[in-house]
Amino acid sequence: MPLSDRFPDFPWDTLAAAKAKAASHPGGIVDLSIGTPVDPAPQCAQDALAQAADAHGYPTVFGTQDLRQSVVDWFERRFDISGLSANAVLPTIGSKELIANLVLQLGFGPGDLIGVPELAYPTYAVSAQLAGAEYLATDSTIGFGPRRPKLVFINSPANPHGQVFGAEHVRKWVEWCRERDAILVSDECYLEFVWEAEPVSVLDPAINGGSLDNILALHSLSKRSNMAGYRAAFAVGDERIISELVQVRKHTGFMMPAPIAAAMQAALGDDAHVDEQRVRYVERRKRLQRALVNAGFEISHSEGSLYLWATRNEPCRYTVEWLAELGILVAPGEFYGARGANHVRVAFTATDERIDEAVERLR
Repeated sequence: MPLSDRFPDFPWDTLAAAKAKAASHPGGIVDLSIGTPVDPAPQCAQDALAQAADAHGYPTVFGTQDLRQSVVDWFERRFDISGLSANAVLPTIGSKELIANLVLQLGFGPGDLIGVPELAYPTYAVSAQLAGAEYLATDSTIGFGPRRPKLVFINSPANPHGQVFGAEHVRKWVEWCRERDAILVSDECYLEFVWEAEPVSVLDPAINGGSLDNILALHSLSKRSNMAGYRAAFAVGDERIISELVQVRKHTGFMMPAPIAAAMQAALGDDAHVDEQRVRYVERRKRLQRALVNAGFEISHSEGSLYLWATRNEPCRYTVEWLAELGILVAPGEFYGARGANHVRVAFTATDERIDEAVERLR
């Protein structure tokens, strides 16, 4: 079987007609579909990138001690999680490449079972498919029945629906996976963007009992620092797993470029720009949520992340078309699983001017 046949069509390609319709609106398109950051990357990151531009030598897969320590310091400062080791940190070239390659890089494949959320970023399933493994979409340990997965992905704050897991829920996943010697991979890239709950990291000793065994947490600077174009992210967790990934990635050449590493270290050391970005998103979220509700939508979950999970209680493609007539492009919920069939994902990462335009059109 050709490798490409393992995967479905790239979902965003199916939005071409709706995008063209939205773009034909006299006031132009308001693109709330993908959720690409539109605000500037922090100046400290831009300056660090420029200063490190003379990167004539090869970087290392493991990154520098200073870079990895900046991750440890960030967790302690922002989430009061102490005791992490710099040896438990792996810089990655964005979080998507790590997720997509993780099942394969950890040596799983045909005959192995991978757990993914029922409503999810499609790349978790792609990771299993790329390795030739089987995947099961379930939000509950009960969904596995007697089967024993090798690895389970969870995501909170979640994409697409913004649900934020409570401490007890995450703790149960840790315990269940450890009882079965499965690796728990917690995608936490929106952890600094929680609006109506308390952020919970799988790295918190109160969650994991003071041990990182069989645990990985994934984080990204794409959204928290508007650095999506930099491809800067990292994994933290079980040192044994991190070491295994480092060895595999040495052979395959997955190295974060030195200028990007310098920018990432600078951005992780600066909290002010994230706090400022939070204020922007709070206001954009508030205006857009009010407009959607007034237009007859119901909002589900959406306690965190950068999206509103909205429904008019109709097939999601009807909603996409209805909004496209208004010049507004959103993502159909079916992109993320069968349970999203009646929802759309509405990003609030557009500029203030475009958010205001969407609000006006929804009236």
